[in-house]
Amino acid sequence: MIKEAYLDNSATTKPRIEVVEAMMVPLTDIYGNPSSLHNKGIDAENLIKSARKNVADTINCSIDELIFTSGGTESNNIAIRGAVLANKNRGNHIITSKFEHASVLNTFKALEEEGFKVTYIDVTNDGFVKLEQIEEAISNDTILVSIIYVNSEVGTIQPIEAACEIIKRKNRCQR
Repeated sequence: MIKEAYLDNSATTKPRIEVVEAMMVPLTDIYGNPSSLHNKGIDAENLIKSARKNVADTINCSIDELIFTSGGTESNNIAIRGAVLANKNRGNHIITSKFEHASVLNTFKALEEEGFKVTYIDVTNDGFVKLEQIEEAISNDTILVSIIYVNSEVGTIQPIEAACEIIKRKNRCQR
């Protein structure tokens, strides 16, 4: 008997039966537009507020710190654009690697077209970012360094702690 081995859980994951059962209520009964003022909309809004509170309590944050998105691409875009736009008064240089997810690379390319200077860091044959290139690339105008932690295609775990130390050291020297 061959048992299934599904290794793309970072993209999609089969939900547990408890999740499917919990989702049946909003899919069949509380399906209103949560932005509407009719009863179905108000019920949907209350369900979302309850879910938001449960998630915030679980991860010990404020409900105002949560943003629900439709998936990874939207999340990456919001996080990158939010960081860049919040800091654009401090510089216009951003750094990422050539080995990022397409959603990250596409966001960086769009930002480049909008006038931001982008440095794309090379990776080794094993898929690790070249830390020395990060160090060389950081300047007084650098406002974001975005490196994927774990590559979903090959499983490379990037040396994020070492990259952070380089960034912190360069910040102390340049600011």
